[in-house]
Amino acid sequence: MPSPCDPQHAPAGDVGAALMMIDSRLKSIYDGKTSTDPEQRELTEQFVASLGPTGANDLVDGACTLIFMFMKWLRMAYEDHDKDVIEYIVPSLVATMRMMPKSVRPEAIPTMAGLLVAAGTGLSPSLWRQQYGQWTQDEMTPLEATAFLLAEHINHLTDDRDFATRLITKALSDAGTG
Repeated sequence: MPSPCDPQHAPAGDVGAALMMIDSRLKSIYDGKTSTDPEQRELTEQFVASLGPTGANDLVDGACTLIFMFMKWLRMAYEDHDKDVIEYIVPSLVATMRMMPKSVRPEAIPTMAGLLVAAGTGLSPSLWRQQYGQWTQDEMTPLEATAFLLAEHINHLTDDRDFATRLITKALSDAGTG
C-alpha cells in the first residue's frame, strides 16, 4: 500500500531559495565566520519576511526537499559501502545539534531526527512532519541547521566545499530540461 508520505505527493517548495540560504551559510562558515554576521542575519530576516506566508511555506518545503535529496544521495553513497545511512547520519547530526543549544532547542531535536529518518527511508520529510500539525517558529532554525549539516557532511565526504550545492543545482537543471 502506498504511503501518504510518498515524495511524489509532496510539494517541492522553493528549493532554489532554500539552497541559496544553505549555500550562503556554508560559504560563511568556510570563510571562517563562526557566527552569523549581524548584517547577514538582517538580510536573511528581510528576505524571509519579503516572502510572505505562502513564500515562507514554500521555503520550508524547499528545505525539506533539500533534506530529502541530501539523504537520498547519502543513502546511495553509504549503501555502496554496505552501510546504513540512518545508522551513520542520524546519531552524528543529533549529537551535533545537541551541541548547538542556542540555535537548536532540545525539544526540536526529535523532530529533526524524525525528518532524517523519514528521508532516509524514502519518505517526504514535509509530509511526514505534516502529520503532527503545523510547523512552529521554534522549528525553523533547527530545520535550516539540519539541511546545513547534511550539506556540510556531503561536502566533507567528497572533500569538495561546493559538492552539495552543485548536486542540487544539477538536479534542478536536469528537472528543468527533462
